[in-house]
Amino acid sequence: MLSWISENIATIIVCAVLVAIVALIIVRLIRNKKQGKTSCGCGCANCPSAGICHQPKKTDQK
Repeated sequence: MLSWISENIATIIVCAVLVAIVALIIVRLIRNKKQGKTSCGCGCANCPSAGICHQPKKTDQK
């Protein structure tokens, strides 16, 4: 087992780094979604999908 790990240590490290990067990207996307930010990064003034992307927030109306 140890010989296999020592033969493939470079591949293991690269895979671990890639998994960490993907995990950080997913965490950032989730945080941005919770904060109401979009992923497009541009203004919504001329965007045809602005109504879909930024739906009105629900309010308590009695």
